[in-house]
Amino acid sequence: MAEVDWPWQYDFPPFFTIQPHLETQNKQIKAWQSLILDYFKNTKSYVLDVRESQNSPLFNNAKINRILFDIFHEFAEPLFICKSGLSFYNNRWYIYWHTPEEWGSMIYEWIQSNGMVNTVCTLYELVSGDNTVGEEFYGLDVDLLLKALRTLEHKKKAEIIMFDGNEGVKFL
Repeated sequence: MAEVDWPWQYDFPPFFTIQPHLETQNKQIKAWQSLILDYFKNTKSYVLDVRESQNSPLFNNAKINRILFDIFHEFAEPLFICKSGLSFYNNRWYIYWHTPEEWGSMIYEWIQSNGMVNTVCTLYELVSGDNTVGEEFYGLDVDLLLKALRTLEHKKKAEIIMFDGNEGVKFL
């Protein structure tokens, strides 16, 4: 896991307590949104299971003995809004620092620049293959990858296929 540069407020106990003053609370929520997006991008993580969040160093600052989970449900609605790059499904938050459309565009640009239009790739090749190691989409969560590829399908630039028990994609 990559080293995390925590912002100053991470070690400030009130940061882990919902602030009663609305203007301060709005700033607090924006700071948490930014921290969450930065943390997940830095650690190349894409999914947060709410049930396990209290064990994450992101929400559990042992240094000051504070856990955001104590106020998580009160805080969740304004904190995790889709506009900020976060999406919720079945106790799992999908963290987007790029939208599925942006991931799809990145992948398609890579396909074009490597002369792979009209070829088939497995999902594994795209996110775990030797040829994509230096790409930002390397290690991308498979569910998020499929969302990105579906955006390309809608634009008629790709077709998700099944072959030999594997999922793949043909780029058009």
